[in-house]
Amino acid sequence: MNFYVELFVSILLVTGAGFVLIGSVGLIRLPDFYTRLHAPTKATTLGMGCLLIASMVLISFTKGAPSVHELLITLFLFITAPVTAHMLAKTALHYELGFTEKTKGKELAEKARERVSPADDA
Repeated sequence: MNFYVELFVSILLVTGAGFVLIGSVGLIRLPDFYTRLHAPTKATTLGMGCLLIASMVLISFTKGAPSVHELLITLFLFITAPVTAHMLAKTALHYELGFTEKTKGKELAEKARERVSPADDA
């Protein structure tokens, strides 16, 4: 196998593993649901994309034929992760899940509460 292909795959593997590690640590360490939501949807998704592309390149050069399975999995992951994060955030706002003191965007939750129950003011 070509040295440059191995180097490229190695860089993708190390980069992907680093992003997955950062996303996993962020999922554990971040203070509330809304900030924890960013770790798996951003860093871990990018890390898994790097790992899957590295697998696709390695299998394509080893077998001599293009490997499409990893590309399809990567595309599906990149399409579904943001949609899932958006749905989870909207559900958390609907159920009025609490914020920590340092989390920005409390104004959005207050506005959402006002839209849900405007009859309370009358």
